Amino acid sequence: MPSVVGLLEQHELAACRRVDELREEADRVQAELAAAEQEGQEWVIARRRVDTVLAPDDADTAEAEAAADPQNDVAPSMVRDAAKPKTQVPVWRQGLAWSVLSADYQRILKALADRGRLGQGPLTCQEMAAVFGMDVVPARVEALRSKAKRLVARGWLAEPTPGRFTLARDVAGPDGGS
Repeated sequence: MPSVVGLLEQHELAACRRVDELREEADRVQAELAAAEQEGQEWVIARRRVDTVLAPDDADTAEAEAAADPQNDVAPSMVRDAAKPKTQVPVWRQGLAWSVLSADYQRILKALADRGRLGQGPLTCQEMAAVFGMDVVPARVEALRSKAKRLVARGWLAEPTPGRFTLARDVAGPDGGS
């Protein structure tokens, strides 16, 4: 007959295996979510660009300026009717301040600006997680990667080599993006 301690160890081992399996599944789902969010953002950009191309010239200019201006209270109908993503990341343009971004995105830009100022080169998402004091686990790293990729797609960051991020060429200090 097995001992009580032996039975407890078997149950503990089974529970630990189950926890590990669930963590792996959660990490996989988190990575799929990050990829799906990125794809969704790319479709939003594509639709906006098609709307811009198809809009009359006068309306195009006014609506594009209204959509890009975060202080504007009156949004054009195409932006108002669009599905709103969780966090808006505007396309970077000369003079656009970092303050238009959420705190998470500003923190990424600040870390990369500090690194660039020190001449240390690009940063990986694992390194970012460590810099931010996060646990360097796949779920956290994938969340940062999703944000960094979104910033790359919007022109705030550059990805000179896959998985390594730096500020885009013309993006500079937090005050004016120039």
